[in-house]
Amino acid sequence: MTTESTLMHREAAQAGGVVRQQLEHNGPILDALVARLRAQPPPAVITCARGSSDHAATFAKYLLETRLGVLTASAAPSVSSVYFTPQNLNGCLFLAISQSGASPDILAAAAAAQRAGALVVAMVNVLDSPLARAADFCLPLHAGEERSVAATKSFIASLTAIIALVGRWAADDAIADALAQSPGLLEQAWRLDWQAALPLFSRSDNLFIMGRGLGLGIAYEAALKCKETCGLHAEGFSSAEVQHGPQALLGVDFPALLLAQQDETLAGIRQVAIDLAARGVPLAVAGCQVPEAISLPTLSCHPVIQPMLLIQSFYRLANAVAVSRGFNPDQPAHLRKVTETT
Repeated sequence: MTTESTLMHREAAQAGGVVRQQLEHNGPILDALVARLRAQPPPAVITCARGSSDHAATFAKYLLETRLGVLTASAAPSVSSVYFTPQNLNGCLFLAISQSGASPDILAAAAAAQRAGALVVAMVNVLDSPLARAADFCLPLHAGEERSVAATKSFIASLTAIIALVGRWAADDAIADALAQSPGLLEQAWRLDWQAALPLFSRSDNLFIMGRGLGLGIAYEAALKCKETCGLHAEGFSSAEVQHGPQALLGVDFPALLLAQQDETLAGIRQVAIDLAARGVPLAVAGCQVPEAISLPTLSCHPVIQPMLLIQSFYRLANAVAVSRGFNPDQPAHLRKVTETT
């Protein structure tokens, strides 16, 4: 198996075209949804998702709260699907993110949210799925078929749908302009060479991946991909939270990857990287320059879309790491494409 022969490689490379198609088709439904949200502003947003989609929801939290000031929290699906406990969600926006739109616990949570008075918006890739049919509004991801178990282009499509919604809702022209440029930037990000970090990943059994703010969900997503495709135990952390204990694990045999976007979080992430490098922790850093760390190339762009570009470059690296460690990234052990939890 070569790195270029995997489905993960081929599908992740399609992300730029996927985003381009989504931007071309979702305008009318976004206009209708934003008109509803402006006419009846929700007191809060509740996100509901699992796996990679939940990492997109983490990104949504930071984007919604920093650009619109709307309190955003993550739903625990089991409250509805296992405990059957009703909640008061009157007037809230319930944002359900699911590639398949078929997981029973997400469906149960969305149905319960509707009964509780929430406006349910689904971001799904499968348009004839139960979640798409049940939602008040459906924002299609337009990712097309994704055969590799590891979500790549569908995750980036979820980020795109979130950015498009928040940008229109906030009437932020800068975000809209940046998103319009993102298909080409994603194609450039895919071609960036992150191979310098390959030895760090290939010879390690443990890894921390750090981000902050808009980049936190990306760190979570990168860590998940290491687990499921590379057989590498990786954990995603806030660069602030890691200082409250977890960093004690880091050392010469326990490296870290830091992902930074060019916003208010940059100085803090860079300082953490400097401190870790001074301790002799092997590091790879994308988004800023740190002495003694492996520097990974990035593109200069609006910070709202930069996390999307970082994960696109990371996907190519993760695919290469999986192959170098003897794993098939398309068929992770014990996993299926659609996970139906209750």
